[in-house]
Amino acid sequence: QVQLVESGGGLVQGGGSRRLSCAASGSIFSRSVMSWYRQAPGKQREFVASIGSVGTGAYAGSVKGRFTISRDNDKKAVYLQMNNLKPEDTGIYYCELTDTITAYNYWGQGTQVTVSS
Repeated sequence: QVQLVESGGGLVQGGGSRRLSCAASGSIFSRSVMSWYRQAPGKQREFVASIGSVGTGAYAGSVKGRFTISRDNDKKAVYLQMNNLKPEDTGIYYCELTDTITAYNYWGQGTQVTVSS
């Protein structure tokens, strides 16, 4: 059974930084692709960043150069370092795990990030 728990959200001033964490349970973390998505009020959930078991991350154009995704397979954790935050980054940030063997995906409950102008 896979469970994902996000943390690190909160209120931050525009131009500031925030680091989100996602802790995973279960035995499939190291073989999984980990991603961050976000959902702004009244909008659909959108892709933010992803990272494979090894290698570099992939990013949405709106966050490229400001956000960095990383992972620690020993700790079963994935992180999202967010710098130079903008009000349009406001939303609920979700952690997602995709099992590369079964293609199943799992979601966390989300953590709210609010960026003030």
